[in-house]
Amino acid sequence: MDSSKNSEQFVRQLTEHQNRIYGYVYSLLGDHSRTSDVVQEINLTLWRKIDEYQADRPFLPWAFAFARFQVLAHLRDHKRDRLLLDAELAEKLSGEIEQGSSQVDSIRVALRACLQELTPANRKLIEHRYFNSMSVADIAEASDRTSGAIKVAMLRIREKLADCVQKRIALENV
Repeated sequence: MDSSKNSEQFVRQLTEHQNRIYGYVYSLLGDHSRTSDVVQEINLTLWRKIDEYQADRPFLPWAFAFARFQVLAHLRDHKRDRLLLDAELAEKLSGEIEQGSSQVDSIRVALRACLQELTPANRKLIEHRYFNSMSVADIAEASDRTSGAIKVAMLRIREKLADCVQKRIALENV
């Protein structure tokens, strides 16, 4: 792959996963200001290592490896600050978080498929609530139903989606 294509793919992946990287770092540091600083350093480090990036391999585990080292370096440099985790605990947590990130991808794929299985009316309710961030009251008004009826419908839809996702994940792991 030529250099400009690799750079373009890299930037696309970095942008797509920026929130996950931020969340990963925040889960280890627990402070937004420190997290923003560390994520900036991670982005710079990843950019400097762009030649090592392989577009045919998953981006997130590669980025998480650099993120883990950057968090550990931050903890080492700020170890006198009592609000921070120690490096050993951060190392342990980072492994668990990285494992969980692959599960999130499986859940996302399963959820997309399960959303397609909903009736059009139920899918529209989900879209209004979660994709368009409409309040229950606004959905009720727009659909000429009561807020209570919308809440019950949303509860049933979420239960149906959760069951569907669990079944798809279980089939995937067989």
